[in-house]
Amino acid sequence: MASPVHGVDHYENFPVASWLMPARLRPAVVAIYRFARHADDLADEGDALPATRVAALQSLVYAIDRAESGQEAGDPHVQALVSHVHAHRLSWAPFRALLSAFMQDVHPHRFADNAALLDYCSRSADPVGHLVLGLAGRLDHETQGLSNAVCTALQRINFLQDMAGDWMRGRLYLPQDAMARCGIQEADIAQATDTARAHAPLRQCIAEQALLAHQQLMQGAPLAAMVGGRIGWELRAIVAGGRRILDKLEAGSHDPFAHRPALTRSDALAVARMMMSLRWRPPAQPK
Repeated sequence: MASPVHGVDHYENFPVASWLMPARLRPAVVAIYRFARHADDLADEGDALPATRVAALQSLVYAIDRAESGQEAGDPHVQALVSHVHAHRLSWAPFRALLSAFMQDVHPHRFADNAALLDYCSRSADPVGHLVLGLAGRLDHETQGLSNAVCTALQRINFLQDMAGDWMRGRLYLPQDAMARCGIQEADIAQATDTARAHAPLRQCIAEQALLAHQQLMQGAPLAAMVGGRIGWELRAIVAGGRRILDKLEAGSHDPFAHRPALTRSDALAVARMMMSLRWRPPAQPK
């Protein structure tokens, strides 16, 4: 699952490889994480030109093609995935989806509406959930839909957390139509970044996006009870962590420019309490 907390290293769209994950799955989780971290770095780090970054990411696509056909991948990060993909009967499609999102990240982009943002999340976040459920042997139509809700919600929470940093990298994840409804222009994002303070219309827009993220997060929360076991508890921790960040964002008047909401050790008790108090099962259907 996508997660707003730290895992093996720091990769915000990746599951926490914590003690809650079954030990037998951790090597696969780490291999998938390292692939995603490497690809993300190709898209983001250093001073390479965009064309060079896209070419490097495309080389990973070719490596996946070779691995899927039974050849040597020719890339160590992809080759490290092969034994786990075979052992757990994973699809290579989620890896390709992640790469397509990383390629989109190479160029500054905007999202016209919620549908465009959801499309991006379906490639940048949802595939991680598919892989984790595949490792657990619990990937089916129902669990995939709930997982997508959790992963997309957590991705959107991350967008709200990192709005200032994303803006400085030329990225903006607020849908353009939502900005227009609140009377916001890109100059307002620039000013908020420069002054470390968002004005009221921008905070209102962020609050609306936070509500959508909360609704999606709770829509997917029953996945924890459905999957059960240690991974179910991992999911509880991830969902509760996302809720906690949203609470901190609200407590800060929905102004992540003034103070970026993030989990710290002092939040552990609040997250634990939330894990026990949240409703994890869907409402009973009327007879």
